[in-house]
Amino acid sequence: MSDITEGLGTAVEGGLFARAIEPGSGAKERQPGDPEACLNCGKRLVGAYCHACGQTAHIYRTIGAFMHDLLHGALHFEGRLWRTLPMLVFRPGRLTRRYIEGARARFVSPMALFLFSVFLMFAVFQLLGISTPTNIAQDAPEARAVLSEELNTGDRGDAERLAEALNGAQQEFSQAMQEEGVAVPIDENGDARLNLSSTGVGWLDAGIEKWEENPSLMLYKLQANSYKFSWLLIPISIPFVWLIFAWKRRFRGYDHAIFVTYSLSFMTLLFITVSILHAVGVSAAVTVPLVLLAPPIHLYKQLRYAYELSRFSAIWRLLVLSTFIWVILLIFLQVLFLLGGM
Repeated sequence: MSDITEGLGTAVEGGLFARAIEPGSGAKERQPGDPEACLNCGKRLVGAYCHACGQTAHIYRTIGAFMHDLLHGALHFEGRLWRTLPMLVFRPGRLTRRYIEGARARFVSPMALFLFSVFLMFAVFQLLGISTPTNIAQDAPEARAVLSEELNTGDRGDAERLAEALNGAQQEFSQAMQEEGVAVPIDENGDARLNLSSTGVGWLDAGIEKWEENPSLMLYKLQANSYKFSWLLIPISIPFVWLIFAWKRRFRGYDHAIFVTYSLSFMTLLFITVSILHAVGVSAAVTVPLVLLAPPIHLYKQLRYAYELSRFSAIWRLLVLSTFIWVILLIFLQVLFLLGGM
């Protein structure tokens, strides 16, 4: 029950957070009783908004209006969400290009959509019980006990063959290292052991020590940091997108930032959708192709129409960018491990 409550609370928090950077838009009429001057800056009002500070003329002071603002801010996005999502899914390149060229009031901004999708993913994962394991330290001794019991039965099964294979691999590794002149520590059982806690780098050794002492806690911190610092994927990704357009001066860093943020929003919403489909029992024959095919197809369409490319130009950039994505994820994971060790 606590996971469900936390998940719902996080979804609302994400909506409000995104709403805070995505203010309302659209024309409004003045209402009877509106003041003649802005209650915020004192300028004389001409319409329903102050031309100096942008505050609305009409001010609500009822609990009903407060609750309406809460639900409206968290879930409605002034109706723009329902205009943005179909284009994000089916026409991502045109959405990106239109936003870059100035069509702002009609669509949810990339950053607001990204923040909302990340918070929504966290909420859905909480609701579905998708989280890091918390009993790694307890499970390891039990696993060793089960393996020891199987080995002591005298029945040469898979467990014994696996143990022998591991011992053989350890001996081969130790012998190879010794031939190369590398000293390998040997434990009391005569097995080769690498001492991962002595890299010589202070902060790295401290982080490794924390992972060895409490892997469950560190995995939890890794998951929490992945939500908290997911925005780092945007500045990490922009230079790699710039590389494949470096000689096209028409496209600048801002274009790449909009492209990356909308793309990340779609991928996040895709993971949410697949998680929900899996939770309700949809076959892997549906979810697996969706995970494998949707990202490259979406990325191709976004590249081609956002940057107005030919098919060939979009395809080779897609292939290069697909390789860059793994580098981006590796950098992001290294940052998370560093943050988790602090």
